[in-house]
Amino acid sequence: MLRGLHHVALIGADVERSKRFYVDVLGLRVVAENYREARRSWKVDLDGPGGLRLELFTFPDAPPRPSRPEARGLRHLAFSVASIDAARKHLLAHGVACEEVRLDEYTGRQFFFCADPDQLPIEFYEVMTA
Repeated sequence: MLRGLHHVALIGADVERSKRFYVDVLGLRVVAENYREARRSWKVDLDGPGGLRLELFTFPDAPPRPSRPEARGLRHLAFSVASIDAARKHLLAHGVACEEVRLDEYTGRQFFFCADPDQLPIEFYEVMTA
């Protein structure tokens, strides 16, 4: 039945701030950007490597996401990277606060977390390529 994951939709508070993070810092590409007057909201389609598609929405007065304690729903986004150290250094150089690198006890792979401008947890997970 399923063919794959089509996209992930995110809601941010400030479209320009979110674009700076997802485009300027993470390197995603804007493929469409539309202001929806009736909803007073932006919808920005972002593409990335491996068929990644994010839909970034902004809505006036959207409530903040409860994170701690962890709430039901989307827990975090996880991006695969070739080098965990390079990814972390890149984010730190852009002023993004990052947690320390951890080791996945089940796979032996390294990973770490940071947060996007709206405090959505973002994981970077090292995946070796053949």
